[in-house]
Amino acid sequence: MSGNNGSPVTTGIQAAGVVAPAALSAARTVPAPAETRPTATAGNSLLLHVCCGPCAVMPITRLLDEGFSVTAWFMNPNIQPLAEYLRRREAAAQCAERLGVPIIFADETWNISAWLRAVAGRDEPPARCAYCCESRMEAAFAFARQKGFAWVSSSLLYSRYQPHEVIKSAGERLAAQPDAPGFAYRDFRTDWQEGIDRSKAMQLYRQPYCGCVYSEAERYHKQLLRCING
Repeated sequence: MSGNNGSPVTTGIQAAGVVAPAALSAARTVPAPAETRPTATAGNSLLLHVCCGPCAVMPITRLLDEGFSVTAWFMNPNIQPLAEYLRRREAAAQCAERLGVPIIFADETWNISAWLRAVAGRDEPPARCAYCCESRMEAAFAFARQKGFAWVSSSLLYSRYQPHEVIKSAGERLAAQPDAPGFAYRDFRTDWQEGIDRSKAMQLYRQPYCGCVYSEAERYHKQLLRCING
């Protein structure tokens, strides 16, 4: 189920459908790093940018364990084509439901023409991947600030295939701005295999390529070469 969640944050980035579970699971609490441990003064509300269901399993689990009140936010205009976006959207919804957290979908930000124009001129890695991750971190901080979240993190920090240091640096830079939410940085890559195992047990859709049409072409390029070379 979904509904309108509010007014726009910035142009092209606004609240969208919110899916909340029937009952939120009680958060288990274990010590968090002192510099980012949630406190009564800072609040423990955290907006977790979610790139897909499988990558979100362990970040949500660990952040709940630390005592954060997690809301997932699915905002990924890079995921193409639209059918693929919808498959990953559904997997993210299933993950959030299974783990007992609400999820917000920024579906209005999906615009393939706008995304391709934005990435033009930097469509080769690492520039393309840096833009893709930094732009979504910027959107997450903007949304979190408008909605009053105390903290921001991202499931992008889980993947071994994403530019981890770029994502970390972007979060630190954005958190340093006046009145910005804090950045709950974690190196979720240490949970890589456990995340794979749990996502398979949950029967979540596991995507075969990163997200954009460029990464899809790179993923299947060897098959094309076999066609060319006979």
